[in-house]
Amino acid sequence: MPVIDPAKVPLKTGSIYPEPYASMMQGRSSLRLGEAGGLTQFGVNLVTLEPGALSSLRHWHLKEDEFVMVTEGECTLVQDAGETVMRPGDCAAFPAGSTDGHHFINRTDRAARFLVIGSKAPREVATYSDVDLVCEIEGGKARFTYKDGSDWTGPR
Repeated sequence: MPVIDPAKVPLKTGSIYPEPYASMMQGRSSLRLGEAGGLTQFGVNLVTLEPGALSSLRHWHLKEDEFVMVTEGECTLVQDAGETVMRPGDCAAFPAGSTDGHHFINRTDRAARFLVIGSKAPREVATYSDVDLVCEIEGGKARFTYKDGSDWTGPR
């Protein structure tokens, strides 16, 4: 089994979100460790959130399971029912199809890191809980729509 040197994995920054949401993801970066190791059936990413940064818009996945473990610092998990502070070793699981939207916020003054493991469905749909936005991903291409299925042209 090959050893993955995180120092040699390209740092991914930015977002696939359309504006104004893309700008909201400043301070978030990730290392795609699973991809660096040649994995194709599931993703493994080490996400870094700088102070004040968000992991994503609050969302849920139609077909993909997602698992998170905090490795460094402190993150606040935000879900429908409220907020939970998570520290190193704390884990959370988000089963496919569960409509309880989630994301993480770093409300501290130092960087926080967490490992994200998720399945890679051939076609995935992510729905964003707090905004009128849906992302459909198929064949590596993202298409954004409103929740009613019409093409996304900007915030309503």
